[in-house]
Amino acid sequence: MATPVKVHGPPLSTAVSRVLACLIEKDVPFQLIPVNMAKGEHKSPDFLKIQPFGQVPAFQDEATSLFESRAICRYICEKYPEKGNKGLYGTNPLAKASIDQWVEAEGQSFNPPSSVLVFQLAFAPRMKLKQDPSLISQNEAKLEKVLDVYDKRLGESRFLAGDDFSLADLSHLPNAHYLVNAAERGELFTSKKNVERWWGEISSRDSWKKVVDMQKQAT
Repeated sequence: MATPVKVHGPPLSTAVSRVLACLIEKDVPFQLIPVNMAKGEHKSPDFLKIQPFGQVPAFQDEATSLFESRAICRYICEKYPEKGNKGLYGTNPLAKASIDQWVEAEGQSFNPPSSVLVFQLAFAPRMKLKQDPSLISQNEAKLEKVLDVYDKRLGESRFLAGDDFSLADLSHLPNAHYLVNAAERGELFTSKKNVERWWGEISSRDSWKKVVDMQKQAT
C-alpha cells in the first residue's frame, strides 16, 4: 500500500474509535489526524469537503473519502480482505448477512440509548453540563431490554453473528467501554451472564486495548 489511510478525528470519539479498532484488527496502516472539535475544526471548509455533515470521523484512502464509521469499517474489510483478521466481515454471503443484521441492531437498537447514557454520564460531567435524570432512567430501561435480547442470543452462540469475532461485536465496543469504565454502568453488562462473558472477551482483544491506550494518551 502506497500511503497509509487517514482517519480524521479524536480517538475519544466513539465513532472514531470504532474505525481505529477495525483498522488494527485488519492490520491496515493508518495515520490518525487530530481534529480539535472544541475549536470548531470539524466545521471548517476543508474538513467539510471530506465530511459534509461536519462530524467525525472522516476517512481517506488515497483518492477515496468516506464518512459514517460503520460504512468505513465495511469498506476496510472489503478493500483489504487478505490483511489481518480475514473473517472480520465474513467470507460468504450468509456470514456477511448475519454480521450485517447485528451491526444494524447495534446502530438501530443499541446505539441510541447507549449514546444518550454515554453523553449524560461520561461526557456531560467533563463538559460541566447538567445531567437529565429522567433521560438517564428512560434510556437505561431501553438498553436493558436490548441487552436482554443479546443475552438470549449469546446463550446460543459465542459472538453475536456466530462463533467468530466480527464487525457485529466490534461495533459495540466504543459505547460499551464508556458505560462500563467511565459511566459506572458496568452492571448493565455484568448482570447478564452471557453478555458479561461476551463483553469480557471482546473488550480484552489486543486491538481494543490499543485503542484504549490511544484514548488515554489523548486525555
